[in-house]
Amino acid sequence: MKPRVILNAAMTLDGKIATKKGSSEISGDEDLLRVHVLRRDCDAIMVGINTVLADDPRLTIHKIPSNPADNPIRVVVDSQARTPLSSRVLSEDAPTIIAVSKRAPLDRLDKLSQQAKIIICGQEKVDLECLMDNLKDQGICTLMLEGGSALNFSMLSHGLVDEVRVCVAPMIVGGSQAKTLVDGDGMDYMSQAVKLNLKKSYPLGEDLILEYEVISSGE
Repeated sequence: MKPRVILNAAMTLDGKIATKKGSSEISGDEDLLRVHVLRRDCDAIMVGINTVLADDPRLTIHKIPSNPADNPIRVVVDSQARTPLSSRVLSEDAPTIIAVSKRAPLDRLDKLSQQAKIIICGQEKVDLECLMDNLKDQGICTLMLEGGSALNFSMLSHGLVDEVRVCVAPMIVGGSQAKTLVDGDGMDYMSQAVKLNLKKSYPLGEDLILEYEVISSGE
């Protein structure tokens, strides 16, 4: 068993989630409100270590009226325990889980364990299936994935995503080094693609929201 996982992202019309220099201000104001409503409706929100290092996100609900108790549990996939101790994701605003591998340095785990719960899954890298089972055992039923392109690919390719919600902004940035919605190793053949079923689409301000159900994992 695992949580129901909703991959949520904002991208440009050409599929970029950030420019080659890391600029990622894509969503309009209306979409930011939508994202925070989704956060409120989920038990946990998950990102990868690269997102923490690049953006230092809070991963809390602060765009809509809410109580501290509404904040989801924050989960960071961080194989080598590189999360800086000053990161906003380690604030007291909400509980935080750091998922690491067995290769994570013990001194880093010691320090991080004072500010977050540590879950060890996997030998070299975080075993995502193990992590999902662990989160489910802790009562997390709905997980919002706000991953970067590498984590998004890993979760999708392992069949761990149930739903994809994308805000498409009316802009094009290009760039072969700009991150797309999903990067990673990618599939070799179209027959291996993750298959989706469009459930809903609607305009939101200047953006377009697309909501898909995942119908095959691409494995």
